[in-house]
Amino acid sequence: MNLRRLLTVAGLALAAVLLAGQVRALLDDPTIWPPDDFIEYWAAAWLTVHGDNPYDPDKLLPLQQAAGRDTSEAVMMWNPPWSLAVVLPLGLLPPREAQLLWLLVNLAAIGFCGDRLWLMFGGSRESRWIGWAAALGFLPTLFALQSGQIGPLLLLGAVLFLECERRGWPILAGASTLLLAVKPHLAYLVWLAILLKPIWRTGDVSRRVTGDPATHVAGSPETGFRVILGGLLAGAIATLIALAFDPAVFSQYVDEMAKRPPARWVSPTLGTVLRLGFGEELFKLQFVPMLAGLAWFAWHWKRNAAKWNWTDQLPLLLLVSFVTAPYGAWPFDMVLLLPAVVQLIALRRPAVLAALVAINLACLAMNLLKTGSFPFIWVSPAILIVYLLAMRPQPAIEPTPSAVPA
Repeated sequence: MNLRRLLTVAGLALAAVLLAGQVRALLDDPTIWPPDDFIEYWAAAWLTVHGDNPYDPDKLLPLQQAAGRDTSEAVMMWNPPWSLAVVLPLGLLPPREAQLLWLLVNLAAIGFCGDRLWLMFGGSRESRWIGWAAALGFLPTLFALQSGQIGPLLLLGAVLFLECERRGWPILAGASTLLLAVKPHLAYLVWLAILLKPIWRTGDVSRRVTGDPATHVAGSPETGFRVILGGLLAGAIATLIALAFDPAVFSQYVDEMAKRPPARWVSPTLGTVLRLGFGEELFKLQFVPMLAGLAWFAWHWKRNAAKWNWTDQLPLLLLVSFVTAPYGAWPFDMVLLLPAVVQLIALRRPAVLAALVAINLACLAMNLLKTGSFPFIWVSPAILIVYLLAMRPQPAIEPTPSAVPA
């Protein structure tokens, strides 16, 4: 064992000892790191496991207060019923143990995503620590981990989709999108591309495949339809799990959403800006940016469908979906922008790195100043602008003609 590996093992052992001490302290003292948004998932899971309504604020509130959340109003889990299958194991544990398990799962998801994204975008295995550092050093990642939000699992769904698609596992790639479906509006252009890809490929393959009719090419319509099949199967299984515990879960979700719709939220989106400018009662204005996103997608699809590559396209689709999302898109949800951030870091361009560092430092300053969520509205558009500038095609450099002697 060389010195580098010895130091790595020693560092990991020390970290394990320190982590064990911190876990013991957290279990013994509930006033240390009291539960934040995590409590919505645990309480909803606990009610579901016990066959009760996970969307009932009157039942959620006493559970959340008993678990240590200082609140006079229930923290609601507004994710659709199939999302309950993702958080259901939390309901089998006491809240404190569940909170620590949730943190470890999200940390593992972030580390895995940073590692795989770095390698996907051309980073070397020797410098894969850069992917981990980028994932853990991105301020929205820390927002999600601190609050106990579910964003890291959405990111995991996106990265697993890329990983399975690259390995030629279309059904598993589709199944991975179940995690993205926890907040489907934040990735609506991804869903559109998944649906369109096999339809477009049908015409393309008919021109390219000759000879044996059983022959398939990479990206054939059969592959695209298998991705869709995997997503439908995963969604159906997750829905059946929720229904098995609570047969009325969909009507309960719809009823509660009708009482407290997203129109009540002042989320950091362009649609909210339109509502604030033209009338808060005009909730339909929240969806106007989506029209711009769809128009951009039509143009982008026409230009890139013939050479579609999910590894190249997914970061941009997530960015545009996020910037034009109708609601939500909170600072802790911005962890979903990590594919674009890691792709930019992998370019190793000083100007791009400086821009990302500046954005990150600004997020840190706003967090320290406790500005609230809405002022973060500029962050995702800023990352999109950096991305578009950095990824634009570089003009070809004409070779300088050599001097010809007279």
